[in-house]
Amino acid sequence: MFNRWSRFLRFCTVGLGNTAIDILCFFVLTISGVPYLAAQIAAYSAGMVNSYICNRHWTFRMRTSSDGKEMLRFLAVNLVSLGFSSLLLLVCYDVGRQALWISKLIATGGGLLLNYAGSHWWVFQRSGTGVIHQ
Repeated sequence: MFNRWSRFLRFCTVGLGNTAIDILCFFVLTISGVPYLAAQIAAYSAGMVNSYICNRHWTFRMRTSSDGKEMLRFLAVNLVSLGFSSLLLLVCYDVGRQALWISKLIATGGGLLLNYAGSHWWVFQRSGTGVIHQ
């Protein structure tokens, strides 16, 4: 049980760094006149590289070499998370008329939960064993 909470806390710590990159890029782009959904895609992508490296090596402590399947699963989870967080952003901002920063925070939180679940149970499995991290 402790390992699961420890792993989740490491995931959240990496996520804070990714979120800082994401939010900084998002607001720099939107202030510069980039449409907010395009800024969302670019900003999310900027944090994704840091996410893969840090989560693979520190959060989930994978010791084997990365394979193509793992990378494809990572991209798939992140594309789904990006789509979900973009939809939340659109709904909160355009439909719900929330402030852009509130909408961005809600979208980021929703994406975090979805991304953790996918990373934990599907992306970073122990290679060749089919055993998921406990």
